[in-house]
Parts: sequence; structure tokens; C-alpha cells
Amino acid sequence: MTTPEEKQKPDITNNTGKNNPASFSDYLKAIPQYLLPHHALSKVMYKLTRSRNKAFKNWLIKYVVRNYQVDMSTAVEEDPTAYTYFNKFFTRALKPDARPICADPKQIACPVDGTVSQAGKIENGRIFQAKGKDYTLHELLGGSEKWTKTFDKGDFTTIYLSPRDYHRIHSPLDGRLREMIHVPGRLFSVSPATTRVIPRLFARNERVVSIFDTESGPMAVILVGAIFVSSMDTVWAGTITPPGGSKIRHWNYDDKPFSLKKGDELGRFNMGSTVIVLFGKDKIAWANETSPNNSVQMGQVLASIKD
Repeated sequence: MTTPEEKQKPDITNNTGKNNPASFSDYLKAIPQYLLPHHALSKVMYKLTRSRNKAFKNWLIKYVVRNYQVDMSTAVEEDPTAYTYFNKFFTRALKPDARPICADPKQIACPVDGTVSQAGKIENGRIFQAKGKDYTLHELLGGSEKWTKTFDKGDFTTIYLSPRDYHRIHSPLDGRLREMIHVPGRLFSVSPATTRVIPRLFARNERVVSIFDTESGPMAVILVGAIFVSSMDTVWAGTITPPGGSKIRHWNYDDKPFSLKKGDELGRFNMGSTVIVLFGKDKIAWANETSPNNSVQMGQVLASIKD
């Protein structure tokens, strides 16, 4: 029987391209994650990825390069063994010309390398995750009434970063920082299989929300942590987590001006994860390439500002 709430729930499946239902294999991969000690595992991985043991770090780096086909030719340091520990390799800098930034002031730059998971409208305060699953904008933003009202009926895109991708995040537009919110939570995997299975995944995982004033109005860039990925940095505040704590934390920057130009580094994942970008109602139009399952690169056109 359908409840009144379910009848009122918007159909937002038109935001997607290919959105297959979860398979039995997906459930086998995702369900055991409920039992894992997410943060304990993350602490162990944090230490391992900073080990300076030459044999261990070289083995781990070469394993990732080989198995995920990492393109080292775009890195400033092309030799994988030259990095002093694994996380230095994982957050490697790219050559200046490796990712050209779209030049038109009306064009919004993609903030990361990755694969578009979803892109579309925020409808009735809900964001599409995968077929049969969504979550609320309010919980994604850590319960902020102000920012929920700002972005309701706006646009969102979710971009997944795999282990092979470049793991620095860059500003999509010129922007002045208004607020940062750290929302503690779980650390489920954010792989496509888990996304199809775990309800409200991106509103359950730990995340760092950064709000900017831009030419297109307020813009949110949200770094979502994942299993083995509870360490997230921003260029203005350094490492936000760990330590994380259990309470939502807010930083207001109205009296501490901080601005970024389009393409400037915004932060980084110390391992891989997901970025969600939000804009207000009728502010932007997504580029054709910003469609589910499409690979994207930092700097390419993500969307355009509406006149």
C-alpha cells in the first residue's frame, strides 16, 4: 500500500541517464559494509598511506598505478617511486598545462576528474542518488535551514572519483567563501554498486560543505568522505578531518574574507571519494557532457551561467 508521503514524493528519475536497479552482486558488495568499523579502518589506512617504509610504499603505489592504469605522464613528478609516501602520490600535483580551465567567464569549470554519477534538479528538497533512492537537501547540508532554502529547486551534480583519478578539487567559479560545515557520519564506500544499495548514502557519510558567493549566486562544493577516506583538506583551513568528533561544526567567513579564482585549488581527498556541486534555482544550465556515466576532467565545461 502506498502511503500519503510516498504519493507526494517527486518522481526525479528524469535526472538520470542509465540508472539500472541494484543487482544481487551489488547487495553482496554493499550489505557487509554495515558491519565494518568504518572510522577504525580509516585510522589504520591513514597511517599506512603515510608510511615512509620504502619497500611498502613503493609496492602500494605500483599496485595502484598498475591495477587502476594511472596516467603518470600528466603528473609534475612522473616517477611513482619518487613520492616519499603513498598519500603524496595520491594527492600528486599535475603539470600546469595538463588540465586547461575553460576560459569564458560564463562557463563553470568541472572541479575534479571523475565520472558523473547524477546531474539534475533538486525537487521538493530531494536529490536523486540512484534508481529508487534519494535523500534530502536538508540532511546533506547538515540541517542548515538557510542553505536548504537557498538551494531548493536548484541544480546538483554528483561526481565520483575512482582511485585512478586526480584527487585535488578546484573551484568551479570565482568565489568568495561564506561558510564551511563539517558533518560527521559513516564512511560507506561510494562506488556505483554501493550507491545503488545504501539508502541516503551521501547524507550519511562524513562530509565537508563549502559555500561560496559567485556570479551565479551561492554555490556549494561538498566533499563526501568514504571508506578509508575520512581525511579531507581545504586550502584555507588545512585538514578538516581527522579529527572529526561527533558534532556538526560551522565556520563563518563573513569577517575573514577568502576568495578563489576559477580553477584555483580548493581542497583535496587523502584517498578517493565523491564531490557534489549545488547551484540555486534557474541559475545554471548543465553542459551536455554533464550526464550520468560520462567521464569528466577538471577544468572542462561543467555548466554555463544563465543570463
